[in-house]
Amino acid sequence: MIATLLVASCGDDFVDVEAPFENSDAFFNSQQDYEDALIGAYDLLQTTYINVMLGEIASDNTLAGGENANDVLGIQEIDDMRHTPINQQLVDIWGWMYSGVNRANFILEFQDKTDFPGKENILAQARFLRAYYYFELVKWFGDVPLVVDKRILFGEQFGLERTAKAEVYAQIEADLIYAVDNMPYVQPIVGQATKGSAQALLGKVYLYQDKFDLAAPVLENLIQNGPYDLVTDYSTLFENDNENNVESVFEVQYTDEEGAGFGCLQCSEGNIAVGFNGIRNYNGPVFESGFSFNVPTQEVVDEFEDGDNRLDTAILDIEAWAADTGATFATGFEHTGYFNRKYIARQGDANTGDANLTNPNNYRAIRFADVLLMAAEALNRGNIDDTRAQGYVNRVRERAFGNADNNITLTATNLTTAIYNERRVELVGEGHHFFDLVRTGRAANEIDGFQSGKHEIFPIPQLEIDLAGGIWEQNPGY
Repeated sequence: MIATLLVASCGDDFVDVEAPFENSDAFFNSQQDYEDALIGAYDLLQTTYINVMLGEIASDNTLAGGENANDVLGIQEIDDMRHTPINQQLVDIWGWMYSGVNRANFILEFQDKTDFPGKENILAQARFLRAYYYFELVKWFGDVPLVVDKRILFGEQFGLERTAKAEVYAQIEADLIYAVDNMPYVQPIVGQATKGSAQALLGKVYLYQDKFDLAAPVLENLIQNGPYDLVTDYSTLFENDNENNVESVFEVQYTDEEGAGFGCLQCSEGNIAVGFNGIRNYNGPVFESGFSFNVPTQEVVDEFEDGDNRLDTAILDIEAWAADTGATFATGFEHTGYFNRKYIARQGDANTGDANLTNPNNYRAIRFADVLLMAAEALNRGNIDDTRAQGYVNRVRERAFGNADNNITLTATNLTTAIYNERRVELVGEGHHFFDLVRTGRAANEIDGFQSGKHEIFPIPQLEIDLAGGIWEQNPGY
């Protein structure tokens, strides 16, 4: 773990500062120092492109795709539920998320060193980010080492035990409650986490633990008091020129700055998933070429009801598009005829570098539609109020269909199923579906090759077990 924690990502705005790691007297002496450190903590969010891709590929929404069955073996393995402790993409997720934790902890280690107006907001953002990274780690790996308010330095990994998931969740909740209490709904810098971001993530964390009585009030408070709403035209929601809109509760910010290469994907300031999702050898209007990974299945296309206007925004039917526009393309491995239209490269978005590695399209990490559906689920599954739950689902459906003719009046378990289905079609391509299936106990029935008691979480990278002195037990089944 330490080897990955201490590797600086290329082109970073923060870790190039050498002195603070050796001599704390040289840093955290001014507000600017804390703000610079916060940039470094945000920076690792950009690496979560792989979390998003694999959250779809591990589910029944998409197939790995790519050029052939050996194209990025780690992605192919996760698609087929045959991943191992030496899977490079899992190594990346572990290392990059812990790098984010370490950078947030660096700020919090010295949180009392210098006072200035507004410091609570900076500390709240650091705690939000720490919670975000730890939540990713718990989702992927279960029990993980928990360290707070201090960096993990080389040599400290020996004897560092994995912490029970429930205890990690308790820390995540504490961090998010602090963040809710100490951040405004609108930050001075677009893209920073807000009170609403923290409320939404806290509600989600409660939902993942089936704490419905806690999830419902925090999510409903956000719905009623936050500055968010649904974007009227769903078709514009994922375009590069409509980032950070009224529906955005939290977005991972990307730019088209150069600096990435296939030897250092974490160096990119761009959304690499966009290039990976793209159409292979494409020549035509609107879109750019890509590597044809993460291709939607016919099954998920068929989940959309007749008249649902979200389908054409979420899924690109390349055969129909080519027939309409004269575009040409090549078929990659596991070609289904569909692409994740939300996150494939558009012409003109990237002005510098390789459009596949420096795409500036932000990842909409938490949308208001997701908040509405999470609130509905908590109200329904917690046996709190099915009528209010219907109302939140129907807000989402009315936008999807352009009318109220398709509103639902279901209750009890029928409403639960409807909420699950609504989440799938509303959020397809956004990386949530695998974890939705796991947390609701549906994964074994939906995902080919999924083994209950094993595949709910992923293997701890063997490299990290070795670096910890071999004291950690591997996750069951691996």
